[in-house]
Amino acid sequence: MRVCIRVFGIVQGVGFRPTVKRHADACDIAGSVSNKGPYVEIFAEGSEECVHSFIKQIQEEPPKRAVILKLDAENVESGEDGIHKVESETDSKEKFQIIESEKEEGEIFVSPDIAICPECKKELYDKNDRRYLHPFINCTCCGPRLTILDSMPYDRVRTSMGEFPMCEKCEYEYTHAETRRFDAQPVCCNDCGPEVYLLGRKERGADAIRYTRKVISEGGIVAVKGIGGFHLCCDAAKEETVARLRQRKKRPMKPFAVMMKDLDVVRRECETEPHLEEILDGHQKPIILLPKKEGGTLCESVAPDNPKIGVMLPYAPVQLLLFDYQDETKVSDCLVMTSANTSGAPICRDDEDALNELSGLCDVILSHDRKIRLRADDTVMDFYRGEPYMIRRSRGYAPLPFMMGNEFKGQVLAVGGELKNAFCIGKNQLFYPSPYIGDMGDVRTVKALKESVKRMEELLETKPQIVACDMHPSYNTRAAAEEMGLPVFLVQHHYAHILSCMAENEWTTEKKVIGVSFDGTGYGTDGTIWGGEILLADYDSFTRWGCIEPFAQTGGDVSAKEGWRIAVSLLGKIYGKENALQIIETLGLCEPKLAKLQFTMEERGINTVQSTSAGRLFDAVSAILDIRKSSTFEGEASTSLQFAAEKWLDAQQQKTFYQQQIDINRNMKVSQENSSDADQKIIADRNKSMNLKSISDVAQKSVVEKNNSINRNIKADLYYLPTLSLVKEVAERKLAGENSNQLALHFHRRLAGMIVSACEKAREEIGINTVALSGGVYQNKLLLDYSVTMLEERGFHVLRHHLLPPNDGGISLGQAVAAMRSLQKGE
Repeated sequence: MRVCIRVFGIVQGVGFRPTVKRHADACDIAGSVSNKGPYVEIFAEGSEECVHSFIKQIQEEPPKRAVILKLDAENVESGEDGIHKVESETDSKEKFQIIESEKEEGEIFVSPDIAICPECKKELYDKNDRRYLHPFINCTCCGPRLTILDSMPYDRVRTSMGEFPMCEKCEYEYTHAETRRFDAQPVCCNDCGPEVYLLGRKERGADAIRYTRKVISEGGIVAVKGIGGFHLCCDAAKEETVARLRQRKKRPMKPFAVMMKDLDVVRRECETEPHLEEILDGHQKPIILLPKKEGGTLCESVAPDNPKIGVMLPYAPVQLLLFDYQDETKVSDCLVMTSANTSGAPICRDDEDALNELSGLCDVILSHDRKIRLRADDTVMDFYRGEPYMIRRSRGYAPLPFMMGNEFKGQVLAVGGELKNAFCIGKNQLFYPSPYIGDMGDVRTVKALKESVKRMEELLETKPQIVACDMHPSYNTRAAAEEMGLPVFLVQHHYAHILSCMAENEWTTEKKVIGVSFDGTGYGTDGTIWGGEILLADYDSFTRWGCIEPFAQTGGDVSAKEGWRIAVSLLGKIYGKENALQIIETLGLCEPKLAKLQFTMEERGINTVQSTSAGRLFDAVSAILDIRKSSTFEGEASTSLQFAAEKWLDAQQQKTFYQQQIDINRNMKVSQENSSDADQKIIADRNKSMNLKSISDVAQKSVVEKNNSINRNIKADLYYLPTLSLVKEVAERKLAGENSNQLALHFHRRLAGMIVSACEKAREEIGINTVALSGGVYQNKLLLDYSVTMLEERGFHVLRHHLLPPNDGGISLGQAVAAMRSLQKGE
């Protein structure tokens, strides 16, 4: 029996061909395997039983890091091209051989970078192994992939490792199937591989690592070149050192990621669970957000006022060597490991960048001479309902594609969002989001975007017919798109969010969804700022069906950082400007003269736009509750509001059952009349403990009744969620002395209730039963959980994100899908 087998998926750079050969030898199969770029092609000849067993082994026992998306097998006759190849190979010394890669057009799957595997980690610290303490140890199952790749197919000559000729021993391993490094493209050792060194100093190799460890142990800050770029690193237990890093990087509050030595350290410092540890210590090794334990060794400046810490384990050999090396220096088992860049710039990837941008931020720079072809920052991940909930998709995950239906044909580029930028290339039914690039407010990041687009187009062998971008006329991403010499396709920001959610969930092209797109800023089709939107959408178009109540956003870009300004605007609209002044002063939002100045700017239209930004609404409530009046990084005030709500929730859950019963009895009557948040929480907790519906039957009855006050704006043909009444209620209850954390929770529940009521009204009017939740506000898992739970209890089918960020880091997929659909329609 003779067959031709084609295997599609992540079959490049994961040891697929060596594995196929081992299966072939075990099954007594003659033939060959080759890497075609888009797929692996296998010609197999043997008895029918042997061939079937061979195919089964390929499917059931692929390499550890492979992902088989499709396997096609067809019979071939003697005399066809493949069989000539088989017969010629069978005359040679071995019956089944790996033959030279050939390049063909078609679907391409590029492997992400893979963290160091347990076998290599064991060899790294084995004094009898020839790769003992080798900073670049790797094998067929681990090591760099995307970041060193020049072009496909994935072979050494087409990577940055091609500059390092293999020694005799490495070449033997590379060419012999019985070794762990058979056909491992980045294979090297201390004798023939790249070398680490200190920039501006004489130390190289082991001396460079020892000196770097000494600087860390003495409280210094170092820059370290890894797989996809540089990190800034220091002892996470030293308050003075971390504070100095914050001062140098001008990052007063935004949390730093921490690299911990191993899982035992993670368990000591954080609350964790087995399903989290499986991914934390898996072959992708992302940063995962974990609750901090009390009494841990991490200093407060690592993540100020934040109950969680971003944790990752070492994924590159050089990182392991920072923790444990053959010297007398003792280094902390918790190291700050944050992206090495100046504010607004992309992560540094070469020595020139490092010298220019990092010299003033660190005390020493540990680099190496293996070139990074494509930047790849660390992936950041949260979890929801026991599943990954992506915050930043990059190393270990990009550029794995999302697959759509066969009706998608063509080649497109989408340049993504202005913030948290990642672009996307669409090639027929496959859509490849790039690694994280950064915020496009800096010319260096725009340059990095253009360089990365060019590199990815080469790797994926694409020539886009059209480029999609955001509608905002002032975005650098739009300017970059317009400079590419391709037809430009504009995609409304919030529509792109909903499309990205639909595409990730492989939603069918024929059906509409109710899209809840809540974020900070998006340019609307009416020229105003959108951000709290209810859309009716499919892959072809959308209708703006509803939104939160509009308000004046005064102060330009600074209003996105100073939530008190939004609070002043909202209170002025609610109470009238004169009446609002006393409330503003009592709440401590600002001085009366400053509030008057803002009202004057608003009246005269100076630096003022109309906005429905949900992100700014969160900022305003955070300011009213005196949680955060301004933000030093994007989302600080909003996330602080979430943390305050969760703190109240946790405190309530810690009450004794006896105390809950007293509270329930005391507040049942008030709950019926006033729907107070505390009462709803108590009832919800009781029902949850009794396995009753925690929201729909009791706790949310009065919430829904209140939310039914959503009114249709006849002139604009929009439904307005009554968010002004919610702000008014929160402000008045704060003035009455109620607890800010309790009111923060109330805000989340009431807003979720409004969203659900709006979706119910849309279903009544339009008949759509599927809701897609997207936008940066839905990084807030408290709002997400209330929204999902209420919607599901009311019979909705809910689409949400999993491995694509809900924030602007995911919108390029939506842009690309919209552009591809436009090609199908001939637009």
